Amino acid sequence: MTKEEKRKHSRIDSINLLNYVYLDENDDEQNQGMGRTLNVSESGILLETHNPMDENHTVSLTIGFEEDVVDIKGKVIYTKEQLASMYESGIEFFDMDDAARAILLRYITAFNAQSHD
Repeated sequence: MTKEEKRKHSRIDSINLLNYVYLDENDDEQNQGMGRTLNVSESGILLETHNPMDENHTVSLTIGFEEDVVDIKGKVIYTKEQLASMYESGIEFFDMDDAARAILLRYITAFNAQSHD
């Protein structure tokens, strides 16, 4: 079974700037910085950063979706090193309020509508 088949939600390729706070297993802040999304779904993102992240640690994200900004927490599922000392981390969302979910869904819906025009 491929990763694509395991996903609950389809992902859209989308680059959005974000701020992250990386937390260790005790929820103590370890690092913070800027990154960008490479793709987005209802349940998670692929995040590109300059720093690696350990699996199962938590990251608090502030993501800009066009004019809106949302705060979402997620769990690091995996990290892999890319070229030029960049890292890609798969983040699964686990803490998102209704307002943030509505903005995320509106953004995904609008993106999908544009890509079909």
